[in-house]
Amino acid sequence: MPRRSTAAFTLAEALAALAFLAVVLPVAIEALHIANKAGVIAQRKTAAVRFADRRLNELLVTGQWKRGLNSGTEQDGNQTYRWQLRTDAWEKDSLKRLTLSVTYGAQGQQYEVQLCTVVD
Repeated sequence: MPRRSTAAFTLAEALAALAFLAVVLPVAIEALHIANKAGVIAQRKTAAVRFADRRLNELLVTGQWKRGLNSGTEQDGNQTYRWQLRTDAWEKDSLKRLTLSVTYGAQGQQYEVQLCTVVD
């Protein structure tokens, strides 16, 4: 009777595959964790820029920047934004440069975005 060969992995091949997975899986999981963290930070930064844009427009339209209202803290959903407005002389003419800095938290760290504009 002819002998049939059966295809199977040897013990050494199975152990090598497990060792490979033991190295690759933690690296892949850490990469996913880092990508998730970067996504959360980018999402919070986008929200902070939108907040800064709204706040700067409000300060300009209402003229509050002229009356000395130059800092505050606001809650937007579950996120807290600290903002500060700085007024500097513009290099040319008699214009003023307004810089709004917004500080926000993401992933246990503080970040900052700044928006600038020039006014009369």
